[in-house]
Amino acid sequence: MHVPEALFEPLGRGRYRTTELAQGPWDPGAQHGSPPAALLAGSFEAEHPRPDLVPTRFTMDLFGPVPMGELEVRTRVARDGRRIQALDGELLSGGRVAARARAWRVRRADTADIASPTPPPPAEIPADTAPPPSGTGDFGYFSALDWRFAAGGFRTPGPATAWLRLRVPVVAGREPTPIERVMGVVDCSSGVSNELDFASYVFTNVDLTVHLHRPLAGEWVCTDAKTTIGDEGAGLCRATLSDEKGGLGGSAQTLFIGPR
Repeated sequence: MHVPEALFEPLGRGRYRTTELAQGPWDPGAQHGSPPAALLAGSFEAEHPRPDLVPTRFTMDLFGPVPMGELEVRTRVARDGRRIQALDGELLSGGRVAARARAWRVRRADTADIASPTPPPPAEIPADTAPPPSGTGDFGYFSALDWRFAAGGFRTPGPATAWLRLRVPVVAGREPTPIERVMGVVDCSSGVSNELDFASYVFTNVDLTVHLHRPLAGEWVCTDAKTTIGDEGAGLCRATLSDEKGGLGGSAQTLFIGPR
């Protein structure tokens, strides 16, 4: 039996095969939101290397569930410069655009003397691994991460603080970069801070926005997340992101709410 070693296997020329480790909780034929985000963010780095720039913002719009199977990534420089750069990317499945992303990078500089104090992480990394959410069945992406809840939990609706770590590379044969490690887990924020029962409701996100004021240090990402459910079919998840050194940014997700 073949055991996947990554979320995606490269096929060459911007094409990838999705492995079962990218599978999400809502539909066995669809991915979790984090793998597409990590693949797009990693493709920006790999196809447009600029070590003199620091990634600061990533936005992804999801045009529907991203299918399992073969995918194609297309990227381009939308705005180039010495001090700032914008990158655009598309993720295609069967010729259809499944997701579209934009990333901003700014020039790397030493601003340590004027940097704001780094707030400590909201909690230490717990020793115990979290059980999967009830009502979802087995889904591959759960096995791709280490899940450690410092507050809340899948089976305890409400705000939550969770430490997350990729257990496998995003792309086979390539060590995960700091931005891939962030994007590879950050879409989990709405799931860990769920306000609704997984078995009864769908609360899928249609977008993801991440802001970072410094790169990730280490492998672990902490999401301190809260989900708000509106009264007209929409929701919002906001999260503060940290690593073991302290705060590094934040994220937001717009949610579609409906019965399962």
